[in-house]
Amino acid sequence: MKAKKLFITLLLILILPNYNIYATNENESKNTDEDELNLYSEAAVLIDSNTGTVLYSKNGKERKYPASTTKILTAIIAIENCDLDEIVTVHQSAVSQIPAGYSSAYLTDGEEISVRDLLTVFLVHSANEAGYVLAEHIAGSIEDFADLMNQKAKEIGCTNSHFVNPSGIHDDNHYSSAYDLSLIAKYCMKNSTFRSLVSLQSCTIEATNKSDSRYYDNTNDLINPSSKYYLEDCIGIKTGFTSEAKNCLISCCSRNNLELICVVLGASTTDNGDSARYIDSITLFDYGYSNYSIKHVAEKNEIVSTTQIANATKETRDLDLLLSDDLNILVENNTEIPEPTIDLNKDLNAPITENSVVGTVSYSIDGVNYSQNLLAAHSVEKNDFLIIIFKTALAIIVLLIFTTFLFSKSKKKKKRKYKYARHY
Repeated sequence: MKAKKLFITLLLILILPNYNIYATNENESKNTDEDELNLYSEAAVLIDSNTGTVLYSKNGKERKYPASTTKILTAIIAIENCDLDEIVTVHQSAVSQIPAGYSSAYLTDGEEISVRDLLTVFLVHSANEAGYVLAEHIAGSIEDFADLMNQKAKEIGCTNSHFVNPSGIHDDNHYSSAYDLSLIAKYCMKNSTFRSLVSLQSCTIEATNKSDSRYYDNTNDLINPSSKYYLEDCIGIKTGFTSEAKNCLISCCSRNNLELICVVLGASTTDNGDSARYIDSITLFDYGYSNYSIKHVAEKNEIVSTTQIANATKETRDLDLLLSDDLNILVENNTEIPEPTIDLNKDLNAPITENSVVGTVSYSIDGVNYSQNLLAAHSVEKNDFLIIIFKTALAIIVLLIFTTFLFSKSKKKKKRKYKYARHY
């Protein structure tokens, strides 16, 4: 009997886990890490630049070597911490740390150059020593600057990144992920200085005390009109390559009011010998713009709803609620826009000033909440007549209570007098 029970138990253990595993995987099938696009790159992510919504992912959170895509993090730290016209002196300690074979602008010891030109040659030509010069200028040492990088990455929301140098020179402990890099790129592209630099097709840095002016082409073929990989809507951002990382690329496109950021890591060549980082990036952008769009839901100052303010005058109590700004929503094509949720401020009472914020309207789509403030279309005046009635009613109630109290007190006195009279 015991042997029979043991056999049944073992049989259930073998069968039931398989059912549970398939159920779990089925629930997670919305994850796009299935690589439906057959990308060549080892890892890739496509996100909406505005909301950060992931539109496509292949091994998006796997640790990968980022190579020179690292430079965008260094650049944004420099932009946020330096005056662009500030003059920096190049030191041999920065120049000497760049291994042979890595891209360089051949800056020399003692050369005086502006932060702006350092950033330009750093992002456009991918000059590695420019990053080291900036790092020493900002933090005093490469190690201390790496601490700033990791701190900034954490603030941005990266959870699977660790940086040890400003330029992406290979180190086993220097890694990131396609998703983390997309978050950094999203953050960087909100900065107008960064946007202008990474979109340059070429650059010229000013003459210095050690060199005449120098000209460089951008390493990103997506923004090079003479390249077969040219993508008209592309507005940057940064290439990367080391033997260990292979070809990497962070790029950004803007089309029909929709801005997308694409990250591809660990790319080599296609079967035809083309550069896979560009082919995959173009494929991802085509996928994004074919399947997603920005839907204009409502315009600024459009009446969203009307509400009544209870303590307002008859003339002003019906209040139109106006949208504070245009409301645009990222949707998968053919998606129906749901009914909005309107939340008015608690204890919304008169008086209310025209154009003051009285609540919010929001739409929730695929877990992303889109909201705008609601403004009062006109001033709402307090109904003083109602206040007078309320005060009068309150006064009458108080008077009645007081009268009742006096009457009761007088009655008690009479009873006492009567009692004492009978006693005598």
